[in-house]
Amino acid sequence: APFELVLALVGACVVFGLLARWLRMPYPILLVIGGLLLSLQPGVPRFVLDPQIVLMLFLPPLLYAAAFNTHWRSFRVNIRAISLWL
Repeated sequence: APFELVLALVGACVVFGLLARWLRMPYPILLVIGGLLLSLQPGVPRFVLDPQIVLMLFLPPLLYAAAFNTHWRSFRVNIRAISLWL
């Protein structure tokens, strides 16, 4: 059952990613909204994920991929907000 659940979640991520491209919307926003909608479905098994696994395995590839898709103009416009510590 856990393998099927992970496979279904990966499939949902692919569908949401394709939908984001079709809607010309940033894919992280649609993935978060889709994850929220999936988590609110009745009868979905509880899936607990250790935060350390997220920080070590999932976050670095997402940030790496997002770095290649960053538009330099918007980065320069927001550099002050990005560099603030508060």
